[in-house]
Amino acid sequence: MAGIDWSFIWEGFLQTMEMVVISTVFAYIVGLPLGVILSVSKKDGLSPNKVVYNILAFIVNVSRSIPFLIFLVVLIPLTRLIVGTSIGTEATIVPLTFGAIPIVARMVEASLEEVGSGIVEAALALGAKKREVVVNFILPEAFPSLLQGAAINFVTILGYSAMAGFIGGGGLGAIAYQHGFIRYKTDILLVTVIILVVIVWAGQELGLKLASRARHS
Repeated sequence: MAGIDWSFIWEGFLQTMEMVVISTVFAYIVGLPLGVILSVSKKDGLSPNKVVYNILAFIVNVSRSIPFLIFLVVLIPLTRLIVGTSIGTEATIVPLTFGAIPIVARMVEASLEEVGSGIVEAALALGAKKREVVVNFILPEAFPSLLQGAAINFVTILGYSAMAGFIGGGGLGAIAYQHGFIRYKTDILLVTVIILVVIVWAGQELGLKLASRARHS
């Protein structure tokens, strides 16, 4: 491994983290409220609305069923429209975000479902409005579960970013494929895989520790 250009690896690491962190943030900006709407509008939710729930659930389910590599290709025109190119780190953020939004929405919905109905009933009995119930009772109670879900989503988006390397997405995935696999440089391939594994482990451990701390606070 003496011949590895570590500055090149470091640049790939920074690109990967940029893609994953920004995509995760954008995905939660859209996915969190979407997940809340799914949770409250379902049949036994706080504010049932069959039409709203069925439409959103259909969109989310269809989006989740599309393989990410196909998603990358399908969104090339939109990516070019937004960032002016379909390759590179900034371009990859677009499909990563859109690919993660339905996953985040379902994860948030599942986390909110863990909140006991007794808490909701108690909040309503105290005179809280439905919006206040969600913001002041349901979301705080589901916060530890949301943190765990965020760690899982972070790892999922990281995996997507590695796949994006197959079409010039940049980051460690591109280095592993273009410089490690295609050029038969097993040392570069091994290093990038190890780094990705470490990132996954660190992300999961951080999420679990934050969730555990939130539960006991």
